Amino acid sequence: MSTQAATATGSAPAAPLKKARNLWNNHPFHYHIAALFIPAQLLILLGLWLYTRREMQALAALPAEQLANGVQQAGQALSLGVLLAMLLSLPLAWWLARRIASRLDILKEQAAVIRVLDFKTDIPLDTPIREIFGLGRAMRQMKGTIQKFMRVSLALSGERDFGKLLGKVLHEMREALDGDGGVIYLHDEGLNQLKQASQRWTKEGGPQPNAWQDMPLDDANHPVAAAFKNQSATSLLTIAFPRPKGMEFLDERYGKRPVQLVAVPLRSSDSTLVGIVCNFLAPGKPEPSNDRMALAEAFSSSAAVAIDQQRLLEAQKALMDSMIKIMAGAIDAKSPYTGGHCERVPELGMMLAEEACQVKEGVLADFAFKTDDEWREFRIGAWLHDCGKVTTPEYVVDKATKLETIYNRIHDVRVRFDVLLRDAKITQLEAVAAGADPQQAQAAFEARKAQLADDFAFVAECNMGGEFMAPEKLERLKTIAAETWQRHFDDRIGLSHDELKRYQTEPTPLPATERLLDDKPHHIIARTDLRVLDPKWGFKVNVPEHLYNYGELYNLSVGRGTLTEEERFKINEHVIHSLVMLEQLPLPKNLKRVPEYAGTHHETLTGSGYPRKLSAAQLSVPMRIMAIADIFEALTACDRPYKKAKTLSESIKILSFFKKDGHIDPVLFDLLLTSGVYQRYAEKYLLPEQIDEVDIAKFVSSAEPTSPGP
Repeated sequence: MSTQAATATGSAPAAPLKKARNLWNNHPFHYHIAALFIPAQLLILLGLWLYTRREMQALAALPAEQLANGVQQAGQALSLGVLLAMLLSLPLAWWLARRIASRLDILKEQAAVIRVLDFKTDIPLDTPIREIFGLGRAMRQMKGTIQKFMRVSLALSGERDFGKLLGKVLHEMREALDGDGGVIYLHDEGLNQLKQASQRWTKEGGPQPNAWQDMPLDDANHPVAAAFKNQSATSLLTIAFPRPKGMEFLDERYGKRPVQLVAVPLRSSDSTLVGIVCNFLAPGKPEPSNDRMALAEAFSSSAAVAIDQQRLLEAQKALMDSMIKIMAGAIDAKSPYTGGHCERVPELGMMLAEEACQVKEGVLADFAFKTDDEWREFRIGAWLHDCGKVTTPEYVVDKATKLETIYNRIHDVRVRFDVLLRDAKITQLEAVAAGADPQQAQAAFEARKAQLADDFAFVAECNMGGEFMAPEKLERLKTIAAETWQRHFDDRIGLSHDELKRYQTEPTPLPATERLLDDKPHHIIARTDLRVLDPKWGFKVNVPEHLYNYGELYNLSVGRGTLTEEERFKINEHVIHSLVMLEQLPLPKNLKRVPEYAGTHHETLTGSGYPRKLSAAQLSVPMRIMAIADIFEALTACDRPYKKAKTLSESIKILSFFKKDGHIDPVLFDLLLTSGVYQRYAEKYLLPEQIDEVDIAKFVSSAEPTSPGP
């Protein structure tokens, strides 16, 4: 016989037994009782019948006259009564079993509810059977304990405010241990001590801040230090009088009476000691039961994990804030003329935002930063509003004169005027040597010298920049530029590889005639980075053809200020780079608005702003605040190379023009003045000589407000 055949043959008898066992196991409890009760009753009936028959047979052997009348009938009646009782007891047994089974079904439903963590469904249990009632009550208590543990765990893990988190830990510990109050110490590894973190009491009378001290861990005899180092279990200690070092605060609440202390170490998921919870019992209070102690330890695990995670988050926040401030400081340090700008703008923005949050009417009535995360999001956006300036060359940011690049090229122009003056001197000497009148030659030289001096003074004046370059000045500049001088040395040696590539024309034979001021092909720096033109960013800007144009006449002809069109775009481009940099960061949900806060301070309510030309409806209140803060800081700054420091009243007047032109929010501008923010900011950051009286009534008006965006 094969192995398969043997297996089949051997398993055949077991199949009916398995079916019978499954049939038995799958039926309710009352079926089991009935199934056992009926055979038992039949066995009893069979025994009584056999016993009665044997007795009847024994009595039948006796003479009939010796038997009492009716004995036989009595036996038959007894048998009939027993049979009847058995038949009547069967429904009763069925009913009792059914009642017991229904209560067990309820317990089964409760267990199923607990298994799926359904704490909303309440299944009542009413039974006179003590054991079943006790089991049901224990299951309900277990359900409540699990529910509370989960509620506490979720509350601890979901709390983002560290102070509130510690308060919740103390509250739950006090509830679990039925204590009077307690304190939390957190472990400082660097200082090797337990630092005070939070306290909570059932009523007034907790320790004063100056009486509550940190706990050293180098004292092995200190009860709290010993309890902290005892990683195995919760400690129950008695703190007698006089108190150990650092626990004198107990005298204020308990006097000289001994106090029971339940010390619960806080261990994180990797068994690292995070801190310790000290829960004090009121004098005369009984010691917590083992169940309460176990519950406190269970809470401590969740609390330790939550505290450890929160401290990690706080450390990450601190690191991020530090990195942001370092970046902002580096941007300010990059230019000695704009130092402090990235620090002052957030300060002014926060001051104005705080005042805006207090307004309860008008267009600002619905504005408020409701959470710490919202305040932090705005503050980070303000700190990073100029982060794109890391891409802006320093010589562009600090360009104080029109001919300035890495250095001020007015020195090159001066040398050319010197060359022309020497040429005039040579012409004078050659004329005298050829027999000309020395006095006439000297007079001609002096006239030429005066002309060159005057022309250079004019060029130097044009180089300084100003508010307006008049047309007649431009014409004179072109006339001076047309002067020529002789270059006798090769202008293509000693150049870097990149610079030499810009010399595309054939070299001019020496000596070469050069214009006094010229725009040459190699003055053009081509634009190669075209990412700004990518439509995915939504930038609406006019991009100059060239990256830079160092042409001398081109730069000296700048109408206002010192910047060319290309350089002005390069400076404004820092906003574009800020947005590109920040929008590519995987920012968490609570920091999603940082890019728009940082990258919209050049937008205007008229839709003419930079770089996306956003409309008034697209500009939220924080974005409008940033625009005012950036402009006002720039106006009042005393560290700009291209302008003198303006007084407070002058700055407010200029800012009012921005309001009049619809560039800034009129309501926020008025709030800047009426709240006194402008004055508080000036007292903190402006020079004493800049601070003068401002008649705010001249500037505050009932201008038509524009509804901010979401």
